[in-house]
Amino acid sequence: MEIREQLSDKLLDNASKKCLLDIETYKQRALVYSQMEGAICVLSDMQENKSYIYKSHAAAELGLTMGENPTEIASIWEEEMLKKIHPDDRLKKYIHELRFFKLLDAVEMEERTAYSVVSKIRMKDKRDEYRWVKHRMFYMYSPYNGRLRFALCLYNIAISSSSVSDFLIINTIKGDVVVKDKLDYKNILSPRELEVLKYVGEGYASKQIADLLSISINTVSRHRQNILEKLKVKNSTQAFKDSFS
Repeated sequence: MEIREQLSDKLLDNASKKCLLDIETYKQRALVYSQMEGAICVLSDMQENKSYIYKSHAAAELGLTMGENPTEIASIWEEEMLKKIHPDDRLKKYIHELRFFKLLDAVEMEERTAYSVVSKIRMKDKRDEYRWVKHRMFYMYSPYNGRLRFALCLYNIAISSSSVSDFLIINTIKGDVVVKDKLDYKNILSPRELEVLKYVGEGYASKQIADLLSISINTVSRHRQNILEKLKVKNSTQAFKDSFS
């Protein structure tokens, strides 16, 4: 009887974990966010390398095609959204994602859902002019192996630039600001390092970056290491991606 009860408990536990990882559950949440908040929601399944984009009428204001809802893409990089972001802010967004990932990596599993990112970025609108957009990001981790499984990004058109902080990591349960960042990355990184990081953030491999910049792959590797050290991010991009599965 005791063995049978243990087996039953294990099956219930596995069923509970499976529910936590059910993509349909998270897709429904993204849909609700987009409808209630007038947001554009991007749900990325890191394990399957897919993203689901839910667009409210705010998408039309940013000059994005509506199409079917959700739009499914075979990538964790939402190209249609990213190309709308100001190049400087796209770079900062990538840096912030690395820093957020690093912070949560050091937090106990059961506490990770309390944290999120809030920041402001500039995105081109339907008139090809930059508008301030509030960007929020949440990470969901697998209860099986503790690795990053889902990422949810929310984009809302902001009233003004002053209504949103440059970059915050917050604990929504305690109401605490964990990280407040107004660093000027242009003063931290060299022009060449900024170039390299821009291409890394757009998904280019080191060999491709070397060809684009007409430098050796060893030089690219050195720049990437310098970038990580200067930004105090102790993760390589590959390690960041490997943790998605």
